[in-house]
Amino acid sequence: MTGLGARHRTFWLLPAAIAAALVAYSQTMALAWDEGFHIVTAQMILHGRKPYLDFCFSQTPFNAYWNAFWMAVLGESWRSAHAMEALAAAAGIALAAGFVLKRFPDAGWRLPGACLVSVLAGLNVIVVRYGTISQAYGLCVLLLTAAYGCCTAASEAGALLPAALAGLLSCGAAGSSLLTAPAAPVLLVWLILHSAPARRWRLAASFAAGGLLAFVPIFWLFGLGPQQVWFGIVDYNLRYRLVDWPPPDANRQNLEVAMTWIDCGPALVLLGLSAAGIRRAWRHPELKLCAWLSAGLGLYIATAVRPTFPQYFIFTVPFLAILAVAGIRSQWPEQRWLPVLLTSFLVIFGLGKQIYEERDSSRWSDFESIAEKVLQVTPPGGELYADEIIYFLTKHTPPSGMEEANSHKLDFAPEKLRLLHLIPAAELDRRVRAGVFATLETCQEEDYITEKGWGKLYGHRADVGGCTVFWGLTGRQ
Repeated sequence: MTGLGARHRTFWLLPAAIAAALVAYSQTMALAWDEGFHIVTAQMILHGRKPYLDFCFSQTPFNAYWNAFWMAVLGESWRSAHAMEALAAAAGIALAAGFVLKRFPDAGWRLPGACLVSVLAGLNVIVVRYGTISQAYGLCVLLLTAAYGCCTAASEAGALLPAALAGLLSCGAAGSSLLTAPAAPVLLVWLILHSAPARRWRLAASFAAGGLLAFVPIFWLFGLGPQQVWFGIVDYNLRYRLVDWPPPDANRQNLEVAMTWIDCGPALVLLGLSAAGIRRAWRHPELKLCAWLSAGLGLYIATAVRPTFPQYFIFTVPFLAILAVAGIRSQWPEQRWLPVLLTSFLVIFGLGKQIYEERDSSRWSDFESIAEKVLQVTPPGGELYADEIIYFLTKHTPPSGMEEANSHKLDFAPEKLRLLHLIPAAELDRRVRAGVFATLETCQEEDYITEKGWGKLYGHRADVGGCTVFWGLTGRQ
């Protein structure tokens, strides 16, 4: 027993190494174009502005406040946001591995199973690529796995506090990303069905109370600006997200995303092993909950979210990895370490191939070069038209309505535009032609730049880091 305990303690070196690798990736290669408006939102919160009320924001707000907090503590940099999201993702994976280490039904498989979860989830391509950026992926992985652990503990012990924490954490995940919305109802239903009848409804009430507590900050913002908050969280995502995605295109996108696993070796391994573990899961309630969460989140993201994208499925990864342990154990009940090592090799090889293929992709360092040029050519007090990442790096407050580039596709009556802090594309083009912007930065293709006629409006241009900076208005607009 002493030797087993020492081996279990040594195991935690593996999650620590994976956490270090994720942080290293977050500081060097991690970049997603969509994180621009997330990180500039955190910056504006840091400087005292409120999402929805002072600018348009089309997400739930907790992750933006999370990033703003860590910027206040560690410095106003993308590096602090990346590092804390990477650590959150690593902590979530460690919680999943810790569950297997302590509670997997077959005691002989606990240590190899925990190692397998660490590798399958922690070195998953999607987790590495998207759990290390300033969007809500890393934080939500942590919140969901923590909610899972609290929910199973509440069911086993009949304790009200873990049930309340499960509600708080799962609803906190939804308050960070609506992509995780199905997790809370799935956890609640499972808790009701797998708790002692005498305490079942008290546990459910505690879960609901914790969930309501998680939404208090959103209720507060709603009280200050109900129309703006409703639009940013509900209306935009239900009605206006598809403005530039006609239903046939969105449906085709979802179908293509649903089939991408066929071309991804690590995804095939994860899905194949977890599918093999489903049969065993039905004999163990805690494994069954992993299946419920994976199915609920996966079906919601694949069908209800339109358009969907492969990275959205990151939230299923920790629970699929736990099921994969049951799957690999069912196929090789006695040979524990050999299948774990072979599977780990496939995952690591697939990740290495992916990183190698990304070696020439854009980095934050490229945008830092662009931002340096923008700062060099923009006169004091001059208005700037730029991508959200450049606003963040230059610490230039975006003009009202330009905090989220994707919002320019919307056009409403003037009073609604003012209320929601929106600028439609036609109005933005008019302002450019009118010479409102002293500097214009864009990463659009040359054909788009020519179509807009920006080269005729400015006397100077520089191509930096794959993007273009214009300055020096010619007066010919």
